[in-house]
Amino acid sequence: MTRLSRNDELMTVSEVLAELNGISRRTFYRWREMGTGPTVLKLPNGELRVRRSAFHEWLNEREEVAA
Repeated sequence: MTRLSRNDELMTVSEVLAELNGISRRTFYRWREMGTGPTVLKLPNGELRVRRSAFHEWLNEREEVAA
């Protein structure tokens, strides 16, 4: 089994929301519907995960757009 580095660990949706300090689950899914959310992996059981590195890349892109 391959271990993920800290930068590539898989985050749950709840962990992503916690990192974003109060963004609602509905907002997260709306961003996904609009194609503006972070890239997710869908597990066989239907749960979503976000690679921490992809999350930080997405967040940096949002900061650049806002600047």
